[in-house]
Amino acid sequence: MPFLDRLQRWADDRPDETAVVVAGERLSWGRLRDQAAALVPAAPAITVLSEHNSTRFAVAFAAAVAGVRQCAVLDPAWPRQLEHAITDRIAGIPPAPGPPAGPDLGPGTELGTDFVDGPPGASFLIGLTSGTTSVPKAFTRSRRSWQESFEASIEFFGLTRDDRILAPGPLAASLNLYALAECLYAGAEFHTLDHFDVGAAHAAVSHDGITRLVLVPTMLRLLSERGLAGGVDASGISSIVCAGSKLDARTLEAARRWAPHATIFEYYGASELSFVSGAGLRPGEAAEPGGTGIGQPFPGVDIRILDDRGAELPDGSDGNICVRSGMVSNGYLWGDDGQALRCFDGWYTVGDQGYVSGGTLHMLGRRSDMIITAGTNVYPHEVEMALASVPGVAAAVAAGRTDDVRGQRVVAGVVPAHGAVTATHLKSGIEDVLARNKRPLEYFALAELPLTDRGKISRQLLLDWVDRNDPRIRRLG
Repeated sequence: MPFLDRLQRWADDRPDETAVVVAGERLSWGRLRDQAAALVPAAPAITVLSEHNSTRFAVAFAAAVAGVRQCAVLDPAWPRQLEHAITDRIAGIPPAPGPPAGPDLGPGTELGTDFVDGPPGASFLIGLTSGTTSVPKAFTRSRRSWQESFEASIEFFGLTRDDRILAPGPLAASLNLYALAECLYAGAEFHTLDHFDVGAAHAAVSHDGITRLVLVPTMLRLLSERGLAGGVDASGISSIVCAGSKLDARTLEAARRWAPHATIFEYYGASELSFVSGAGLRPGEAAEPGGTGIGQPFPGVDIRILDDRGAELPDGSDGNICVRSGMVSNGYLWGDDGQALRCFDGWYTVGDQGYVSGGTLHMLGRRSDMIITAGTNVYPHEVEMALASVPGVAAAVAAGRTDDVRGQRVVAGVVPAHGAVTATHLKSGIEDVLARNKRPLEYFALAELPLTDRGKISRQLLLDWVDRNDPRIRRLG
């Protein structure tokens, strides 16, 4: 029961009010319901939806999860060969059991022809991890898990039917797909763009009465900094929901100046776990500089830090972030290596490392990124957050370089926000934020961040640049 019963309710009560807006094209609650219902009789057991943002996407997605149907949403930017490989695997999945067939029932009846939600415990969504050169892992979610997620996020973020949400990213991404479905559930007006464009996003904020943004940190920085420079009024935004990584100091400062009345939420979650923890920074509230804290447990979520044997660790000790909630996925259809989603007697983890202190979860990163220097465990994320809080630093990346004495030494590269930075400036800036044995021993100024071809920070690439004295990197004395 994810959202179709709610969509029916809003279509009955408010048929002519706007439900979805994509690049200026509006779709009312009544038209969304009627167009989706018309597609249901021909909808297959499993729909593979690979499409760019459009109102058609919203209609197709609603129809694809009616009855006992399932939907797999693929990124249309993925290579065709990868898309075909996923589609072939999905074709081999047996359909979910439907209602018993009666006499003289036409084709497709075994799936149900009505525009209604299926059983709460049945799977409705096939999620896919980020695409790589190999076939991504696939996991499933039940209707009940999303309904519980809706209830938790609506309570935590304070979503109401009077809100107008702009999620400017691709609907194929889980963050934006969830935002769309959450709005259909809550009765709020959902806005997106046909593709991410700063000017188009600013126009929506200025002219469509947007009250909430749902986006990733890089988008928030672009909208905030360019909005400030261009005089775009964001005073009507009351909340910003940011996911993907913890906000750095520069992004947070720009967002608070651009949208002065907004509560800025950041949260930790994973596709397989749903929401885990989060925090909201209200207007005028002081932020913790360079901190790794990512808030307290979401409604309905219990958190424990467990070691690799499943034993609980005391407050302040880092280990596997494990959760217990009704929002956890059903597990993998394929690609399960036994490590990606582990379970310790009902407590689930995707391998992210962290610790709890005073009820607040602190996110440290993946164990594979950990640096061991002179017997001390250092996570690059905590170093990067500390450096990003230093005035004059736009972005930072840290890694462990081989050291004959220490095993590894922490090295860091920073992209200056303006002018030049010095090693002395960086060292003094993190003195009160980062423990002495976790501080970098070498600093470099970067012309750009070391990124993979998929736009993710590559710590190995930073080390490669250092080793070959790449022109994009300059040692700071």
